[in-house]
Amino acid sequence: MLHKTKAVIFDLDGTMADSMTVWTDIDHLFFKNRGITVPKTLQQDIEGKSFTETAEYFVKTFSLPETVEELKAVWHSQAIEQYQYHVALKPGILEFLTYLKSRSVKIGIATSNSRDLLNAFLEARSLTGYIDVSVTSCDVSAGKPAPDVYLKTAELLKISPEECLVFEDVPMGILAGKRAGMKVCAVEDAYSADQRTRKRELADFYINDYFQILQSDYEVLP
Repeated sequence: MLHKTKAVIFDLDGTMADSMTVWTDIDHLFFKNRGITVPKTLQQDIEGKSFTETAEYFVKTFSLPETVEELKAVWHSQAIEQYQYHVALKPGILEFLTYLKSRSVKIGIATSNSRDLLNAFLEARSLTGYIDVSVTSCDVSAGKPAPDVYLKTAELLKISPEECLVFEDVPMGILAGKRAGMKVCAVEDAYSADQRTRKRELADFYINDYFQILQSDYEVLP
């Protein structure tokens, strides 16, 4: 998997962090407090969108009184404690990051989440020193599945896209990495369990945890 790889770029939620249930809980509380029925298509409607794009979608779709910036502030206040103290690392990620550093492979993060929540998560777990570059989808023109966030990360890492390996947990993120011309490894996550078939169709590799890479026990997809 790592043959000819000079940089590894991770998505955050569902990929490095076991955090997708945080947003499920926030969304359900949000709709409950406003007396709005949770749309059945919510997951697919917002998948891959940046933090800002998601807020714009909510404000417009549900005719909310908040501005986009006010809604982002509400979500941040609801999520910050979870990201600092409760969200777990994906199994084997710390060991994999240590391995990459030992091989002088550059490490980037390309996330749809906010920079404040990303930084809070990394700092609380003493991971900042592992990361060479981090880019959020709010830093570029379009969120996933557009390739922008991955191309920008590669640019800042000064590594060509074809020498980058992406780790992603949902189809829109996998598409973003592939459209950037990068290899992509799909990561198992309970939140996207119903999308496993699609993830396998799009990605180059599949893992249940990062220990599989260190043990050369990952799945190579056709």
